[in-house]
Amino acid sequence: MRFRSATRPRLFLIATAVAALALTGCAAPAAEAMPTGSADNGIPGAGPAAGVATTLAVLETIPVKGRAPKTGYERDLFGPAWTDDVAVAGGRNGCDTRNDILARDLVETVFKAGTGNCVVLTGTLHDPYTGKSIAFTRGSGTSSAVQIDHVVALSDAWQKGAQQLDVPTRRDFANDPRNLLAVDGPTNQQKSDGDAATWLPSAKSYRCTYVSKQVEVKAAYRLWVTQAEKDSITRVLSSC
Repeated sequence: MRFRSATRPRLFLIATAVAALALTGCAAPAAEAMPTGSADNGIPGAGPAAGVATTLAVLETIPVKGRAPKTGYERDLFGPAWTDDVAVAGGRNGCDTRNDILARDLVETVFKAGTGNCVVLTGTLHDPYTGKSIAFTRGSGTSSAVQIDHVVALSDAWQKGAQQLDVPTRRDFANDPRNLLAVDGPTNQQKSDGDAATWLPSAKSYRCTYVSKQVEVKAAYRLWVTQAEKDSITRVLSSC
């Protein structure tokens, strides 16, 4: 990933910790993520104790600050929606990011003919946020039943450090598969730009994975957390 902002504090420590987090399985791999909701009770991989300890270590590398004003935030500051030209894993494959995530997270998928298995027409989502199974059908009146959520919301990121990132890095952030999940549409709308202090999935079995993803993404992009957010993440992880 590209980081072009002027300050690079803690970069080596964060990079080492994030790499360790990935190795212990706290976060799904970017390009070939396991199906959504496949974690047993939170963090998949090398066992809950190892995953929680590593995630907590990464969390300690993230600065704690107050939320900056939302002044100046616009979606366009993170680049066009669902581009295919990002530098993160899974990009530049000839398919837009939204369809990449649908293909990754849905099962029983049917693709539109002639698109090289890119455009998803139908499929079933086992929604990680609610535990429900949702039928997806592409169409102007039906596609919104399944939406792509930014685990760390763009507005939240903007208020916690993304203002200092350059546009290409913000575009990568908005299209990074580690920060994207196919989820129940109404639940995604309810979450809005909430952080871990204000919103958690109703499916408690997914909360460990959810906050671990937030920790990984915020560390990777050198964003910060509020004290309330850190406290909430720590409480969730203590029960994993």
